[in-house]
Amino acid sequence: MASTNSWTLEIPSPVAAPRLFRAAVMDWHTLAPKLASHIVVSAHPIEGDGGVGGIRQFNFTSGMPFGYMKEKLELLDVDKCECKSTLIEGGGIGVAIETAMSHIKVEPAADDGSLVKVNSTYKLLPGVEVKDEIAKAKESVTAIFKAAEAFLIANPEA
Repeated sequence: MASTNSWTLEIPSPVAAPRLFRAAVMDWHTLAPKLASHIVVSAHPIEGDGGVGGIRQFNFTSGMPFGYMKEKLELLDVDKCECKSTLIEGGGIGVAIETAMSHIKVEPAADDGSLVKVNSTYKLLPGVEVKDEIAKAKESVTAIFKAAEAFLIANPEA
């Protein structure tokens, strides 16, 4: 029987929480093809206006283990810099993963920067074992926030 597993990650950043949250979470479908073109070929909302219940799709380069993923936004609190999303298609769903959900919260830090807290919960399909996928997932999430951070530092008006 498949069990539910999870992993957590914390990423410190010198960028203020609201700016980092907007760039790395809310606007990532627009920024990803520009800032992470080696990973993301294209991305776009396919249902909804970017709010709760909306679905967006990310299409990946051949260097990724899967061609695309679709995620549904379950919770969005802009004031608290918090969101929850569920992976609904692609990204290993139906191949290795039965379900996957991410919770991201970007909290203000004492130095005017922020601390990104990520919690990912997933249920593997029966017989599937996780090897280095968690390390790769953490690296990918860190890369997203560091790319957004670098963009915001280089473009203070953005």
